[in-house]
Amino acid sequence: MTTIGRSATRRQMLAGTGALGVGIAFSGALSELFAGTAAAQGLGHTGYGPLVPDPKGLLDLPEGFRYRVLSREGDRLRSGEGKVPSNHDGMSAFAGREGRVHLVRNHENRADGKVPVPTIEGLTYDPAGKGGCTALTLDSRDNVLSERVAIAGTAVNCAGGPTPWGTWLTCEETEDKAGTNGYAKDHGFIFEVDPVDPRRTGAVPLTAMGRFQHEAIAVDPRRGVVYETEDAFEKPFGLFYRFLPKKPLGGRGSLRAGGRLQAMRVPGVPDLSTIQEIGAEFDDIEWVDVPDPQAAQTPIRFQDFGRGGITHAQKLEGCYWGGRSVYFVSSFARRSDGSTADHYGQIWRYDPECRRLTLVIVFGPDTDIQMPGESPDNICLAPSGGLMVCEDGNGAQHVYGVTRRGEVYAMARGRQNIGTPEEPEWGEFAGVTFSPDGDTMYVNCYTPGTTFAVTGPWRR
Repeated sequence: MTTIGRSATRRQMLAGTGALGVGIAFSGALSELFAGTAAAQGLGHTGYGPLVPDPKGLLDLPEGFRYRVLSREGDRLRSGEGKVPSNHDGMSAFAGREGRVHLVRNHENRADGKVPVPTIEGLTYDPAGKGGCTALTLDSRDNVLSERVAIAGTAVNCAGGPTPWGTWLTCEETEDKAGTNGYAKDHGFIFEVDPVDPRRTGAVPLTAMGRFQHEAIAVDPRRGVVYETEDAFEKPFGLFYRFLPKKPLGGRGSLRAGGRLQAMRVPGVPDLSTIQEIGAEFDDIEWVDVPDPQAAQTPIRFQDFGRGGITHAQKLEGCYWGGRSVYFVSSFARRSDGSTADHYGQIWRYDPECRRLTLVIVFGPDTDIQMPGESPDNICLAPSGGLMVCEDGNGAQHVYGVTRRGEVYAMARGRQNIGTPEEPEWGEFAGVTFSPDGDTMYVNCYTPGTTFAVTGPWRR
């Protein structure tokens, strides 16, 4: 294990960036996150200036940026199938013909979801499930041309990720079985969604990829390996998985052929929260076959992985492929919840070529656990050559930018108060993604469910 660089204090970082409510420390290897990607353009060295209060009370942005509301919870779907569902979460953008963009958006509805995803024949897995996805088609100016159900009858669709062949993998963040919460079928699966014609993928669970509290996925575009995070709420916390498909990179529907599910073991590290040193590296990472991917009797994280056990981590959430590595987020860890140590957000990098795991980013210094910014969630690469991080924590919620030099700045701030003036509460951000041409950032406010398109001088 080695240490690269030194952690910056919160005061030093804020003084250098002007970003309020976030602290972050980086390893010297941060630039590798952007290497070999379309985002690696030598840009993204500074932020875009202070946030300007929005007179409409929805979204604060830097000067020169503007937003458009694409869709709001409770409005009518343009397809006429029902209302726009609640709880906007993970999302991705796909290129269409004639400059069009196809957005696929998750709805993390539980059994008590306020506005369920309408059930549609041929697109519904379990009629008792209120979650699912909707799909929007936009023209080159971000006008909404269509909005429809893409999959229904699923549960707690949290995040997911795009495939190299242009589909979306939506993840159920639940382990509820048939007979629980009124469900007629087992839940906790991944489903593939075609953003252009959802009927080509239907509502078929990819059972070989495991049944657990899924959060997000990332696909190795060269090997076809699918990496999966598990956001388990109680100890023992979630695992980091990889799925080895029988038909790697086989295109739409190929994941139905099955494959092998494995969990990551870091020798000598049962809990990732204990690692606090920026740049800490672990070689010879092991991958252990999951005994029962269907978790028929025992949730996977409780199963017997043999001698050496398995490595757990609290709040494993965002997952992204960049350069030659997969990056995944642990939003926070708290000893009061059962973690071995406290931290306020980590981003890990796993390089499959050398089987090396590296802690590249740690959010928040050791003092200030109550400050906003301790809970990074969804992440994506930005055309500016940096990283965008959705915050899911206390206080006002932000989308933060991270530059290639390790500077942190506020890119957006939510203004929708879902609490009371005496006890304000703001909906978290989720699903941040960029249009294929990099000119528009799309992002969701979880509640009240709102999808924004943000345009401006991204390449400045």
